[in-house]
Amino acid sequence: MSQTLPPLDPSAIEAATGARAWPFEEARKVVARAERLGKSEVIFETGYGPSGKPHIGTFGEVMRTTMVRTAFRLLTGDAIKTRLICFSDDMDGMRKIPDNVPSREALEPYLQKPLTAVPDPWTNEYPSFGAHNNAMLRRFLDTFGFDYEFASATEYYTSGKFDAMLLRALERYDAIMEVMLPTLGAERQATYSPILPISPVSGRVLYVPMKEVNAKDGTVTFADEDGRDVTLPVTGGNVKLQWKPDFGMRWAALGVDFEMFGKDHQTNQAIYDRICSILGGTPPEHYVYELFLDEEGQKISKSKGNGITIDEWLTYASSESLALFMFQKPRTAKRLYFDVIPKAVDEYYSFAAKAQAEDAAQLLENPTFHIHSGRPPAVDMPVSFALLLNLATASNPESADVMWGYISAYAPGTTPQSHPHLDVLVGYAMRYFRDFVKKSYRAPDAVERQALEALSDAFGQLPADADGEAIQNAALDVAREIERYQDHKRLGPSGGPGVSGAFFQMLYQVLIGQERGPRFGSFAALYGIENTRKLIERALSGELAKA
Repeated sequence: MSQTLPPLDPSAIEAATGARAWPFEEARKVVARAERLGKSEVIFETGYGPSGKPHIGTFGEVMRTTMVRTAFRLLTGDAIKTRLICFSDDMDGMRKIPDNVPSREALEPYLQKPLTAVPDPWTNEYPSFGAHNNAMLRRFLDTFGFDYEFASATEYYTSGKFDAMLLRALERYDAIMEVMLPTLGAERQATYSPILPISPVSGRVLYVPMKEVNAKDGTVTFADEDGRDVTLPVTGGNVKLQWKPDFGMRWAALGVDFEMFGKDHQTNQAIYDRICSILGGTPPEHYVYELFLDEEGQKISKSKGNGITIDEWLTYASSESLALFMFQKPRTAKRLYFDVIPKAVDEYYSFAAKAQAEDAAQLLENPTFHIHSGRPPAVDMPVSFALLLNLATASNPESADVMWGYISAYAPGTTPQSHPHLDVLVGYAMRYFRDFVKKSYRAPDAVERQALEALSDAFGQLPADADGEAIQNAALDVAREIERYQDHKRLGPSGGPGVSGAFFQMLYQVLIGQERGPRFGSFAALYGIENTRKLIERALSGELAKA
């Protein structure tokens, strides 16, 4: 998956005006802002705290922002330049020692020091802890081909890029305090300062009150850790701002036009905006997305470890399927756990297949357009991920060759070489099956035995190369004759009752050991009619229920 921005399709530019997908809705706001402010360049930004490795939320934020950026380019026909800045807050003090470092004791002397002043605990390859994690972030983003510019808070503060804004913060110190103090408790109000000096004695980021703020000289005075008063210029990396004022200051300094953030930031949004305005900036357009939930509906927490990591997702599915999960309903809290992966995989390939026949207007509503920055690939996927999982469940494959034996018989001429995407999917399916699929067969009752025997006989009347539709119809014919599976609320093709879904649920419970599955006719066609009849025979003999 590449997010390097491609040339724009003229037909897509023309169709973009009426596009309804959420990236276009957000992009229109940015277009209106750019026109109102007369901007010739628009800045999109995402933020990153480098105290740990990049995670699935990092991917989601950059992915979704890129989608809005692509929509903006289409709406403006590339008449306005765009940049995406991925900003690392690497000057923050190390407030706690991560659990995954080789030696916690070795890092204890560096608590509260900027992350870029903490030694790299893993290797000597990087000059600091912050630099190490920044490199991980860049490697992470580069893996997905994102088009971005990396920015380091340490570099911006120490090089002087923020100096003008910091001097302005001194001039408007009282106005900033008027915003911040009402948000704090009485005890915190007594010691609060939006400016955090870096101690010349210890090198730590200090949370201390200011004894003097001298806007004329551009300095602050405070009591250092040794008790002595120290006066420092706010320029040149001697101080940084508290995180809420820092948010607004960065928007003003960089001229940020769009930034999205999680719902946990929503209560602070007004603070960020007001700080930005106080410092002479125009607050950007925002997009607030919902946070992910675990399988039980609880908020995902890195400390609890109750979510799924990006490495775990990419072990069992492609980045495109994860991007689809990010695209769909960002403002709805969604459960993020392993069982959502197969559905996301198959939905991605379904959308990719539809994209090949859609006109420009339809394509702009297709998630794969946004996932691939306007260039969805042509992918032929003759077998779904759900079918592959059921095939693995039924066949217990020891290697991908076993899986490909079934696939090649089902779709002659289909090989790993002709369908490399499918070959990758086979590998994912086998890993997912080994790690997550729990089989729980049950024995059939008397009515179910009758149905299975009739089903095996019906399959025996079909040609060996019968397709999924013929197999499905044969199964439906069997079910219609059994009262338990008759659905009198629906009409069958001959005017009689339809077939209840309980019939196919029974087949999956008894034959596959799963509660549900894809269309049974498609599974039987892939597995093979004779293999399916043998599976029925094993179920009738009681062998499967003992498994």
